[in-house]
Amino acid sequence: MAFTTETKNRAYAWAVHQHPEYGRTVLLIRDQDMSSLHHDWMFGRNGFVYRHGGYWWDGTAWHRPSQVVDRAYEGYDARPVQDAITVTAADLLAHPGEAGNARIAKIADFTAPEEPLPHWHDHLALWASSRRPDSLPLARCVVDLRAPELEPARFVDRAGLAQIAGLAPEDLPHPKHERSSLPVPQTETPDGPRWSRPVAGDWAEQRRRVHGPRALLSGTTKPFGTDQPLGLVADHHRLTKIISDSLEDADGRKDKRVFGRGGTKREETAAHLAWWPAVALSDHTDGFIPVTAVRTTLIDAIVGGFAEDVGRAGRANRADVSLGDIRTDVVKLLDWYILREPDRTPVLFGEICLLARVRFGLDPRDVGSLLRRSLHLDSELDGKTVDALLDLALPPSAT
Repeated sequence: MAFTTETKNRAYAWAVHQHPEYGRTVLLIRDQDMSSLHHDWMFGRNGFVYRHGGYWWDGTAWHRPSQVVDRAYEGYDARPVQDAITVTAADLLAHPGEAGNARIAKIADFTAPEEPLPHWHDHLALWASSRRPDSLPLARCVVDLRAPELEPARFVDRAGLAQIAGLAPEDLPHPKHERSSLPVPQTETPDGPRWSRPVAGDWAEQRRRVHGPRALLSGTTKPFGTDQPLGLVADHHRLTKIISDSLEDADGRKDKRVFGRGGTKREETAAHLAWWPAVALSDHTDGFIPVTAVRTTLIDAIVGGFAEDVGRAGRANRADVSLGDIRTDVVKLLDWYILREPDRTPVLFGEICLLARVRFGLDPRDVGSLLRRSLHLDSELDGKTVDALLDLALPPSAT
């Protein structure tokens, strides 16, 4: 691949991708888009031909835009397009356009049009007539794809996107100020962007994976009435009772004027007194528990168990590796962590699956099954909550 800014018109750049089997792709792009395209081609593992807001082709199949993160592979889950048909230049030129109605532009004064190019079929015909004799046959020149999900009549607007994501329309990212938080639309209309339903579904799935663990493992604190991680709520309630009991003892002995009479006032005071100690228990900087160190220890303990399983299989000359249950104490520590850091759980599970795959060649699905089995055995969470959490937090390749 190669990239260069056009010296005669620095608002634009040339991007060239050479494939040993599928030939050369030459794109004229805005210069500001050069770095993102370079990243996609070099590291994105999302093909090299893009259409309809990020649908991509890797030489063998079409896939939907990359949205659902799979941390076990440090990338995105590749979602194939159902019933996709690859459209080539030969397909489109079966009914030739009028090459005389098109022209070859000069790069020095070129300006990209804001609207789709009119009579594009004629320009394709001019391109075809201008090719070198040793170029790839037109039947191997990929132009587009067709699929049922890309029929414009099936697209959804913002209201449809919100419905698929289970959100109120006003809760969607702002169309102007938070546009990057929305999926890239498959088309723009005078009434706004439109998305294919599968793209909207993938966006909704990734959103649930990001925000779902915290929503699943949150509770309401008293007397503040705010949603917080269940572990923090439990610490707060426990400290509230401890302090309330202490105040009750003190209230029974002396100085009744300080806290007033009756249990309600005493419990309210205790709740306020207990809040900051509860926060300090899981604070990242100078709390009672070093949360980051706990996370590192958890990963090393679980991955260390994989090393033992792999070594055992090697000594027995077995090709397949049987993963033993995670130790009960490790599961209890895992419980403690995810109840206090639910929104970091997908990253934790993703790193465990990644290390298992890279170091030992373990399939993320086997690792995901082990995590699910071990949590069902020893977690304090009920089985329904465990399954819901893992469905949200495990990488797609591990489910």
